[in-house]
Amino acid sequence: MNTALEQPKLQTNLDTDFLKVIACITMLIDHIGGAFFPEVQAFRIIGRTAFPLFCYCMTVGLLYTRDIKKYLLRLAVFAAVSQPFYLLATHPFDWREEFFNWNIFFTLFISLLAVWAFKERKWLLFAAALFVISWWNFDYSANGIILMLIFYLCRNKPLLGLGLNILFWLPCLMHGGELAVGAYTFDRQVFAMLSLPFIYTRTNFRLKIPKYAFYAFYPAHLAVIAIIRLAILHR
Repeated sequence: MNTALEQPKLQTNLDTDFLKVIACITMLIDHIGGAFFPEVQAFRIIGRTAFPLFCYCMTVGLLYTRDIKKYLLRLAVFAAVSQPFYLLATHPFDWREEFFNWNIFFTLFISLLAVWAFKERKWLLFAAALFVISWWNFDYSANGIILMLIFYLCRNKPLLGLGLNILFWLPCLMHGGELAVGAYTFDRQVFAMLSLPFIYTRTNFRLKIPKYAFYAFYPAHLAVIAIIRLAILHR
């Protein structure tokens, strides 16, 4: 029987509690900016750090978990719990029309399922997950699957993984977007590369945070943002 101890050791940063703290903080900054200061790009730039960190931590979890089914179930449950808070936090005025815009936990769930299917050579399941995430309104679409595959396939080749990550985000500089330098515009997603030093530099802060604290943080912070936005709306 495979156990976490039998899984291949990654040669990238295994200080995942620290990485999750960084991801949660930058996600919070991003959501505060999106909800209350949409004109201030600095919030959204900082927030680009979060998603790659979550994808990386999910990949580490895939390699070291003792029970992938329970891992996936936790993600699915918290995705479902978070959805109403996500809608009210991000679309308080038109949440009914946006009901099928799925929160990031759904993206992480489908992405993790796809990479697990890839790892186990369950090609039909992998194809189904890729189709679903590409054709429905999931945050980041198939980017989660691509990033997790890079982290998984390059788990013992950190320089290759770093290079592929840079190549993945560089096209964001090559087409228009929300940010401008003079007449030149580009996509703020390029700042997702801010996550790479955290992933490819080993740290050892020895943080010990209960795993459910990270899961609970997502719906909890969305609920607070939703309450504040609705209070402002009905003031």
